[in-house]
Amino acid sequence: MPSEQIVYVVDDDQGMRDSTLWLFESVGLKAVPFASGQDFLTACDPKANACVLLDIRMPGMGGLHVQEEMHRRGIHLPVIFVSGHADVPIVVRAFKAGAVDFIEKPYNEQLLLDSVQQALNHKPTVTGNGTQQAIQEKLSALTPREQDIFLPLVKGYTNREIAEQLGISVKTVDLYRSRVMKRLEADHLPALVGIAIAAGMVDPLDLRASQQVSHV
Repeated sequence: MPSEQIVYVVDDDQGMRDSTLWLFESVGLKAVPFASGQDFLTACDPKANACVLLDIRMPGMGGLHVQEEMHRRGIHLPVIFVSGHADVPIVVRAFKAGAVDFIEKPYNEQLLLDSVQQALNHKPTVTGNGTQQAIQEKLSALTPREQDIFLPLVKGYTNREIAEQLGISVKTVDLYRSRVMKRLEADHLPALVGIAIAAGMVDPLDLRASQQVSHV
């Protein structure tokens, strides 16, 4: 008989924990909440049929430090990060360290459920955007101008900076950005970063370490 599937929910926001637990329980998934990364590391079962929903920003031990400590302790549970901030270098660091997905808050409930189910079933995912071959096909379908927008975007440049680099208006960048996300079936910026990583197009050393993603 297969072991019970568990979702460890690690988030310092009690309201977010409560609503997330209710969501999982509504579809028959067992969810175990933790208010801090340290509590999770102390109590989790490394051998459980489980995945971890991990908030990036928490007091004390943040999500990335929890992920590092999991590696150090030999805890190899799939990690899905959630965050209210799409900071490209952090997204890249999370994926490079083995995260299976990165979902922005407030999240789409079905997107979260799909990601969790894929993690529990140990299916390789790249932010829900399909296989390596499918990703390459989508990338090759981008027009030259869309490719010009895509690469700086996932490296953390703002729309205004991209406009200055390419000698076009910010409004034009906004238009192409929307087209790129639609073509690649990406619901949010972390999904674009995940696609770039999967395709080997992102070099973390070439990222802007302190660049915050902006929609302006």
